Amino acid sequence: QVQLVESGGGLVQPGGSLRLSCAASKITFILYDLGWYRQAPGKQRELVATISADRVPNYVDSVRGRFTISRDNAKKTVYLQMNSLISEDTAVYYCNAQTITHNFWGQGTQVTVSS
Repeated sequence: QVQLVESGGGLVQPGGSLRLSCAASKITFILYDLGWYRQAPGKQRELVATISADRVPNYVDSVRGRFTISRDNAKKTVYLQMNSLISEDTAVYYCNAQTITHNFWGQGTQVTVSS
């Protein structure tokens, strides 16, 4: 069974940093486009960042310049380095892996930015 397992969430003060990780199993990782999404309370899930199978990154405007997405194909892991965090970044963050025919989600990890 395919698994995407996120880790690295937690409570951080405004201006702080966190690095999220998402480890995949039982998929041909190198073929997948990967992404991070988030869902704040009372809001819809939104795209944060993606990285294609050929390592091209893309970011939503609100995080560009603060967040960095990367992938380690050998470890089957995708990362989201989050710097200069603000309260609006508070959400559950979800990892996504997809191809044309497959779409998988992780269970989510909570990120709370608060003083």
